[in-house]
Amino acid sequence: MTASALTRPGERDRLSVKVREIDWTLVVLLSVVAGVGVAMLYSIAGGEWQPWAADQLVRYSAVLVMALVLALVHPKWWFRAAYPMYGVLLVLVLMIEFTPLGYVAGGARNWLNLGFIRIQPAEFMKLGLVLALARWYHNHTAQEARLSWKLLIPAAMIGLPFLLVAKQPDLGSAMIIGLTGAAVMFVAGLSWKIIVPTGVLAAVGTPLFVIFGMHEYQRNRVLTFLDPTKDPSGTGYNIIQSKIALGSGGFLGRGYGLGSQSQLEFLPERQTDFIFSTVAEEFGFVGSFSLLICYAAIILIGLRIASLSHSHFGRIAASGMVAFFALFVLINGAMVMGLAPVVGVPMPLLSYGGSSMMTIMFGFGLVLSTRVHRYSELPKGHGLF
Repeated sequence: MTASALTRPGERDRLSVKVREIDWTLVVLLSVVAGVGVAMLYSIAGGEWQPWAADQLVRYSAVLVMALVLALVHPKWWFRAAYPMYGVLLVLVLMIEFTPLGYVAGGARNWLNLGFIRIQPAEFMKLGLVLALARWYHNHTAQEARLSWKLLIPAAMIGLPFLLVAKQPDLGSAMIIGLTGAAVMFVAGLSWKIIVPTGVLAAVGTPLFVIFGMHEYQRNRVLTFLDPTKDPSGTGYNIIQSKIALGSGGFLGRGYGLGSQSQLEFLPERQTDFIFSTVAEEFGFVGSFSLLICYAAIILIGLRIASLSHSHFGRIAASGMVAFFALFVLINGAMVMGLAPVVGVPMPLLSYGGSSMMTIMFGFGLVLSTRVHRYSELPKGHGLF
């Protein structure tokens, strides 16, 4: 389908045209990663579909359909929904803190019990934040995005959910929210006159935050990261076992279903946070590196889709969605290799879990929508809708 054909309204709105314009290479790569995740969950369970692999396969099938449906939705609807979505999600995060509906799970008060369903608003806040920031930047000039007092508005949009989620305390989600917001501001053209002083301030303030701003168990994670051998059977156990699994795989791995660290349950959280260590143990450097190549290809294709959008909103939103996906990969990869503290960030589409998978595929639904509607332009407007 040629660009000229797609720019004709009667042609680009046809369902058959939209389906053909979906980036199926990206869909296949996402499915390959998810398929590896299902295979590893099957292996970890000793060659059984329960308790993880079957659920993961069903979940991915459902969210893949959801992403493909979202790909057909015109970006103007995401544009209109951006501020209301951000506002609703912010209210849900506040409800966790200030109403009895919030409850503790995994040591953090980060879940909301609505009776008929339990949700983790921080997961969806990452999407709402990207959409809201994309809409704000769409309505402002390049100079205002580069260096202006108006940048206090997107900074506040990032800072408020960051502080609320960090207080739960959910340091992993707060980190993703803050870094995703920073990535969006950078992509939008933020001036180095702001980036450099902010970076220096962050470098100086981080030790103070670790000492005075963290809970004791969070501080212990940082100290364990610096020297896991200080408490090898306690706080350092996870990292030590992860490194053993990574190293024992060698170049080609021990073989599918033959990873001793995971099969004998030495590796903690082997189905969630540390599943990449299981991949490295069973398939070695070749397998784990191939998986990282798939992740890199997904990120590069996503960024290319963002760059082709005629809409500034589409460019910023797609870039932001790819950025938070990339942050999941980088933080989890660094975490299991002992290059970063353990903060509970899963490996996207590989780790077992529903909320993270839904968030990621919702984001890629928007990326695919940007690809399908890349020739569409959106008007500027400052109203709520």
